[in-house]
Amino acid sequence: MRGADLILHAGDVCTAAVLKELSDYAPVRAFCGNNHGADVVAWGAPETLELDLAGLPVAMVHDSGPAAGRCTRLRRRFPAAQLVISGRSHIPLDQVCDGIRIFNPGAPIDRLRQSSSTIGLLNIDDGETEARIISVDS
Repeated sequence: MRGADLILHAGDVCTAAVLKELSDYAPVRAFCGNNHGADVVAWGAPETLELDLAGLPVAMVHDSGPAAGRCTRLRRRFPAAQLVISGRSHIPLDQVCDGIRIFNPGAPIDRLRQSSSTIGLLNIDDGETEARIISVDS
């Protein structure tokens, strides 16, 4: 994470100490997941987050819901967003549909039923996005 301009945490931070550690690498933006302590809320993590990243309107929400109807549901919830980042399922996803890109980086630690632990890398320049999901298993 050294050299990152910004770290986006897709929820399930669990404890604000993680956010403090991540902020040693780069500024951090995070929101609450379903597994967070009161200290994460006190740190300032909201339920959802909307921001502009290098000209790209981005929304972040922990649970993007079931695959059926996901694009329509997220487009309705975040009409201005061109990128929606989620994390609850821990299933890596990079999908473009209905004028919106949905990105779930997976999980670097608790991969649940996935074959590898992953993180996401976004390169955003002048409103254009390059996205990659990277395995971090040793």
